[in-house]
Amino acid sequence: MKPSMLAAIDVGSNAIRFLISNVEELSPDKPVKKNAYLRIPIRLGTDVFLYGAISEQKQAAFVDAMIGVAHIMRAYGVDHYRICATSAMRDAANGQDIMNLVREKTGLRIDIISGLEEAQILFNANALTRYTDVDSALYVDVGGGSTEVVALRDGKLQEAFSFQLGTVRILANAVNPAERERFATEMRRLGETYAPECVIASGGNINKVSKLLEKRDGKPVGAPELRALYKDLLALPLEGRMEKYGLNAYRADVIVPALDIFLGVVDMSGAKQLVIPKIGLVDGIIRHMWLNADSLEDRACPVLPH
Repeated sequence: MKPSMLAAIDVGSNAIRFLISNVEELSPDKPVKKNAYLRIPIRLGTDVFLYGAISEQKQAAFVDAMIGVAHIMRAYGVDHYRICATSAMRDAANGQDIMNLVREKTGLRIDIISGLEEAQILFNANALTRYTDVDSALYVDVGGGSTEVVALRDGKLQEAFSFQLGTVRILANAVNPAERERFATEMRRLGETYAPECVIASGGNINKVSKLLEKRDGKPVGAPELRALYKDLLALPLEGRMEKYGLNAYRADVIVPALDIFLGVVDMSGAKQLVIPKIGLVDGIIRHMWLNADSLEDRACPVLPH
């Protein structure tokens, strides 16, 4: 019998996302059920991309957050969990020490995954099936520390890339010019090779864009309307973005570099529109756990140490 109450935690560069889902069945046409969802705005990436390590203040906040996560999982009766950490924790000089401290305080195990693993979790878990019925598409996930790009043809993965180009990294002026050039070169090549009909866009910022543009049920976003929103946001100060568009402070700064990246993909690949399924890494982790239930023996919800 498969475990039903599952928890997924995405430790990103811009925030921590925590999803609990009581899974009875999975369908590519239906989103993962959200019994509980929490976004914790701890921005680990700023410290890492500027100084190479996570500060004591952020470290303490992160450990507190993980203790809270452990308590919430126990309260919900979570059977199994998986925590995936991406760019910031991967690049931090003290990342392993912090993960060891979390294990000591909570019993929780954190997996550091690569950008390519991140994209594959979503793809292999069939989370994108309903959005890949075009001949060719690019799946693009823009995070705080990196951007993942997957080329799809006839619904099958052809190539996958991870670029050290993310919103928090851009705001910290920590992007290597050579990486920007690699990104541009590959986007043009993917455009010439696959002629993508659309970009399947993922990430918290593009999900917010979908809401701002009132795009429901996966309705496509055209490049002109995306560009118009980008120009308007770019022209506004931070407070102006918050006032006009109702953005939180943690969203108002990163949404502009995110749109810049997505527009770069559209312009260089030749794709005309974006489809925004509002599916993130936590959704993929839940699906991946459900589909690979036999490998969850060491992911049972731990008893908190005293």
